[in-house]
Parts: sequence; C-alpha cells; structure tokens
Amino acid sequence: MRHTPHFLMTDVAEVRRLIAENPWATIVSPTATGLVASHYPVLLDTATSTDDEIVLVSHVGRPDEVAHELGQHEVLVVFQGPHGYVSPAWYPPEQFVPTWNHVTAHCWGTPEVLSDEENFRVLGELVDHFEQVMPEPVSLEVDEQTARAMAKGTVGIRIRVTRFDARAKLSQNKAPEVVERIVAGLRGDGPYASPALADEMVRVHGLEALGPRRRFRADAPAADRP
Repeated sequence: MRHTPHFLMTDVAEVRRLIAENPWATIVSPTATGLVASHYPVLLDTATSTDDEIVLVSHVGRPDEVAHELGQHEVLVVFQGPHGYVSPAWYPPEQFVPTWNHVTAHCWGTPEVLSDEENFRVLGELVDHFEQVMPEPVSLEVDEQTARAMAKGTVGIRIRVTRFDARAKLSQNKAPEVVERIVAGLRGDGPYASPALADEMVRVHGLEALGPRRRFRADAPAADRP
C-alpha cells in the first residue's frame, strides 16, 4: 500500500481490533501456478498469542488447501474495515478532489496445517464466536457426530503473522471542521452514507472528546462554509 505517514497504522493493538471487528478476510497465495485467492472467516488465536502478537486461525474447504499449497510458503491475509467514498461536496469550495477513506491491514505469515482434532476445536470456537450474540446460540455440540463428519471437508490453519502493513486513511490531513462535515455526510441519508466509517473517523479523530462546538451540515451552502 502507498506509504503515507498520516495514515500509517503501526499499533499491534489497533490491527488486532480491526481483525476482531472485521473477520471476513481474503487469503492470497503465490503458488507455483500463479496467485490464488479465497475468502474465509478468520479469528485471532488468543490462546496461543500475547497482546503484542497477531496469530490467526481459520479453515479452508477442501481442496483449497491444495490450491493454496498451504504450509509450503508465506500467504497474505487482507482485512478490510469500514471504507467509503468521500465527496468533495463535503469540502470547502476550493477543494474539489474526492477520495476513498478506508481501514485496511495486510498480514503475512506461513500457515501451519492443524490436526483434525484441533481443526474441529477451532471450528467449534468459530461457530461459538458468531453465535454468542444470538438469542438461542447454536453449537456444534448439538450433533457432534454430524459436525465431525462435515469438518472432514475442511482443513484448519494457524498463521503466526511475521509482519503487517496497515492503513487508517480517515482524513487525518484535513482541517477539523472539514472532518466534521465528512462525518456528517457519512452519517446522513445520501448515496454515500456509511455510519460505520463515520464512527471510525470519530474514534480516530477523538471528536467525542472535543466537547460542544459548531457543527456543519455536510450539505451546507458554500457561502456558509469557513
């Protein structure tokens, strides 16, 4: 990704947060026959890592483990957080170039193929992770025999991330009043509304801690803009 100091995300805790909140990832492998990409849910393996490490667990459906040549080389795992178009309609009149704000992390590591037993445990944790917010959570323990039979169609992996490259491009190079108008636009009901991206900008810019201040509507006439 483009190296822009304003947008670099180097804090391991921030990358872990991005992964935890956006587990649907893209796995890319540079195989002998070319690039192979697949999409799977990926979780942080907190049981085998410390707070300053990133260890991932996931699974692939057979025969993706062959297509990706898992365990033979490094793979890239891409996590995409909130993102969206930023219209110059939210800028002062002299600024007219649009952009795309996003939070993204690229993580590299060589997959370790899990045993069948550990894969089943990880699959169970994956289901529990997403089911825990449901009114009546479902577990693989409901029918373990059937679940184990279905698990044989998957291959579990653990990836110890050896390096990452992450960006939080959230208008850090804009004046505070412009950031507020962008947030207002993203929280509006227009075609480029993105509440999740607005929330991320508020968090990064610390807008909630600024206290009462003048708020600009995203669609304010140019004459009303500073």
